[in-house]
Order: sequence, then C-alpha cells, then structure tokens
Amino acid sequence: MGEEYGYHCSKDKTKKSSEARPSSLDISVACPQLTPAASIFPTAASDYYRLDELLTKEEKDLRVKVRQFMEKEAAPVVSKYWETADFPFHLIPKLGSLGIAGGIIKGHGCPGLSAVAYAMCVSEMARVDTSIASFCLVQSCLAMLSIAQLGSEAQKEKYLPPLSRMQKVCVYALTEPDHGSDASSMSTKARKVPGGWILNGQKRWPANSSFADVFVVLAQNTVTNQVNGFIVNSGSPGLKVGTIGNKMSLRIIQNCDIVLEDVFVPDDDHLSGANNFQDLVDALSVARIMVAWVAIGVAMGAYDTCLRYLMERKQFGAPLAAFQLNQEKLVRMLGNIQAMSLLGWRLCKMHDSGNMTVGQASMGKAWITKTARETVALGRELLGGNGIVTDFHVGKAFCDMESVYSYEGSYDVNALIVAREVTGISSIRPASRL
Repeated sequence: MGEEYGYHCSKDKTKKSSEARPSSLDISVACPQLTPAASIFPTAASDYYRLDELLTKEEKDLRVKVRQFMEKEAAPVVSKYWETADFPFHLIPKLGSLGIAGGIIKGHGCPGLSAVAYAMCVSEMARVDTSIASFCLVQSCLAMLSIAQLGSEAQKEKYLPPLSRMQKVCVYALTEPDHGSDASSMSTKARKVPGGWILNGQKRWPANSSFADVFVVLAQNTVTNQVNGFIVNSGSPGLKVGTIGNKMSLRIIQNCDIVLEDVFVPDDDHLSGANNFQDLVDALSVARIMVAWVAIGVAMGAYDTCLRYLMERKQFGAPLAAFQLNQEKLVRMLGNIQAMSLLGWRLCKMHDSGNMTVGQASMGKAWITKTARETVALGRELLGGNGIVTDFHVGKAFCDMESVYSYEGSYDVNALIVAREVTGISSIRPASRL
C-alpha cells in the first residue's frame, strides 16, 4: 500500500528509525526549574476579593473537599487522558463518593445543596479539568434534574438513587444534527402506541453517551406537536451510539451521535411532567448558571498556573513576574475572575430565592464565558511556547474553554434571550425566511 502512495518502507528501515527515535523525558527532569501541573497543581490564589467570606461553613468545606480531590486524584492523570481522548473511568466511583451528584436535588439519595454550594464544587472541578466538571454537570444539572423536576415519584425512586451514587451514568439528549440553537424545532419524533411510545430520530453531542446507562431524550410528540421527555435505557433495541472523534476541545468527554430507530419506551419512562419545550427549559436555566461556574473555574486554574509560572521562570536575569507587561496581564486576569465570581454568586442567590429569570441566567452564562475565554487567552500568552502544551495546564484549558463558550447556548443566542426579556421583542426567529 505504501508504494501506491509514493513512499517505501522496509522492516529494517522501520526498526532503525524506531531505534534512532529519542526516548521521552519526564518534564520535571527536563525542566527542573518549572513545576508542571500534572505533578503538583498550583496553589489556589485567585480569591483576591475574599469570596470565601460570603460562603457558609458547609459551602467552604465542600469547596476544600472537592479541591483536594481534584488536585490529588485528577490533576496527575487528566493530561494523559486528554491526549488520548479517553475517559478516566476509575474516577467515577471516587466522584460518587464525594456525595455531590444530584447537586441541588433534594431527596432520593441526592444531597440537596444550595446553588452556591454546588457552584463551588463545579468551579473546583473545572479549575483542574473542564471535562470532569462537564461530566458531572450533565449528570446532575441536566439529566438528573429533568427526572427530579418532571418525573413521577416512581421514576425518581427508580433512577435518582443509583445516579446520585454514580453507580449509573446518565445523558441529556437535546441537540440534533440539524437543530442546535433551534432546538425547539427538533426532528426526533415520539409516536404513541399501546403501552408506550416509539422514538425515531437522531441526536448529536450528548456527553457521556458511549458509556451511559440512562438517556433522557427529548422528542416531539406526534399527537400534540409539543416536546416531551423520555427515559431510554442503554441496550434498548434500536438505540445506536457512536463517539464523535477529532475534537480539539473537551477531548476527555465522550460526545456522541445517537440514532433512535423504532426505540420503544414504556409509559412508565415517559416524563409526564413535561408537556412542552418550556417545561424542559427550566432545567437548562440551572445548567447555565453552573456552566458559568465551569468557566470561572477554568479561569481560576489558568490564573493560578500563570502566577506560579511567572514566579518560577526567569528571562533576562529576572522572573517573568518582574516585567510590567506580564504584571498587567496577570492583574487583568485576576480582576476578571473577581467580577465573574461575584456575578456568579449573585446568580446562585437569586436562583435559591426563586427570583431568577431565564434572561438573568442567560446573561450570566453569556458574559461570564466570554470573559473567561478572554482571561484564559491572556494566560496562554503569558506562558509563551509552554502555553501550547498540556504539561502546564493552560494550553488544555485554552482549548477546553472553546466548548464552554458554546455549549448550553452560544454567546449570541443567550444575548438575544436577554434582549428579548428587556425589550419584549424577540429577534431569534426571523420575520421572513430566505
């Protein structure tokens, strides 16, 4: 085959080439003057305005608990899994033992945390790795929350306890190949039959799908033309899942394409509390708050890494931290994190008081992810060439931030949701179609 494409390869040449290839070096040996994030994650140093003083003891303790777990268990391995685009399955039982899955859900084995408490968990996970934070967010704030808000008592009792212990993994399947921002116009159909429903359609991007046990699938009811929710169990006949490859962002997360071909869902697994798309959107508002906190965590990790790096690395006979341009960028990063954190904290408080609107959640997600994206880009600049390798964390965070900026509603769509709320005029659906 090689000769057909104009090159020649012999076993001897291959062997010689392999023998001549230099062996890989441990970065801590090759660059002893620098500390890679994989060996010792940087000290948390971004709480300049002392957000901790706004937290309860429970919220502070939970933040420290998750931080220690992520630094000890996740930080040493995530770069390798990111490189190979594999998921660290051995971390799932350990994540389950933290007792935070289910987040704000009360009962049925779930912890019933405040929005602030769960936001602290999410941000500390994202500070070390965006994929693990996203994995937990999908589990707790999309799939499980949909079951908790829209499911029957029997469904909650059946599904939530094992999901809260992470003995099972769940998925939220909304987006389709032809419907992303226009999700309410989905093509997946649910047809009523005796004893249940038949689902046909396609979904794209649901995280965790390749190894999930439970799928929360949104589909259009062919009788009412309204969007309903359905619980589909893995292994159901007609359910096909394929992992999306060649990603440059969130490489650890297993995003997938899903095909549903005459998948039967019994009446017992129909989320009867969802009669239309708006009923299902309520869970998305909580998820948008938490996505904002994912972005805050990513920015925190980038800042912590940059601060240590600038203190350790020397150029022109002085630490990089001594140069004015570097100091200005570092302070800009720090200022952004304070503003994002205070806005995120306020959003959580408004949610817990029952006074948060969909537009307010959308503004938080839009502005915070935009600001975090700019913050992490500054960090990549500060690390120079080392900013594009995963050893120093920022390169991976820089790539992963691109996904956070887009998922759970792009910046543009969330901005239009806010504008609709403040003006009373919707510009999302064009008046005329070309």
